Amino acid sequence: MSTAPHHRGAPVVLFDLDDTLMAHREAVATGILRHLDERGYRAEAADAQALWHELEERHYHAYLSGEVTFEQQRRARAADFARAHGEVLDDEQAGAWFARYFERYRESWALHDDVEPALEALEAALPGVRMGIITNGEEGFQLAKLVRLGLEVGHPGRIEHLIASGSEGVTKPDPRIFERALARFAATTPVSAAAYVGDRLRTDAIGAARAGLIGVWINRTGARPAELDTADAAAAGVHEIRTLAELPPLLAQTMPVEERATEPRAPRPAEH
Repeated sequence: MSTAPHHRGAPVVLFDLDDTLMAHREAVATGILRHLDERGYRAEAADAQALWHELEERHYHAYLSGEVTFEQQRRARAADFARAHGEVLDDEQAGAWFARYFERYRESWALHDDVEPALEALEAALPGVRMGIITNGEEGFQLAKLVRLGLEVGHPGRIEHLIASGSEGVTKPDPRIFERALARFAATTPVSAAAYVGDRLRTDAIGAARAGLIGVWINRTGARPAELDTADAAAAGVHEIRTLAELPPLLAQTMPVEERATEPRAPRPAEH
């Protein structure tokens, strides 16, 4: 008979980073307006913010699909935005332009107000819960955000693992990135149940649900998805919330009670 201790497993809750934990959209909006003023561009604030958001969506997805490198998509965004405001940049100038904008963006990094209370409530609602982040991005870049935001990765931090597509070679919603994340946790303790929370319905919530996790869509803006996305979300059993305050009671109901860990994690040392 084996004398190894029996592990009942622990629940795992994984999060997206930008616009789920970090107020990315707000930081972008503030950063681009500060940069706009510094460059002396004449534009309506709302128009400039909308254009920068559209360029981010377009060029960042080109990076995710492997069409361009991370730096190339940054320079392309800078060149397109500058051109729309009457300034033509060569490749080197576009790199410098983006670097300066990034300083303004970085100054504006902050967590959403509901993050810290929600993480504390999760620890109370799910004894022994383990947390991590899966992000479509470069690992070093996202780690820098977490350091600045006060979300340490690894012991004694609350976030145990950061899984970044830039290091894994696969992006959400590919099920492999969710599977690899859970494998990281299972390497030390069995995973009893797992959930993933993100602000993109298809990329995050539907992708996670199809990979076997509890998929949670945080719809902070009250967006109305396309009919196909709505149908696919319903078929996958996706849950929708408007704020992270809704997450702990939701997961307390949806994660199997009998499989939860019975002992909470050791308390984190007080900050000084």
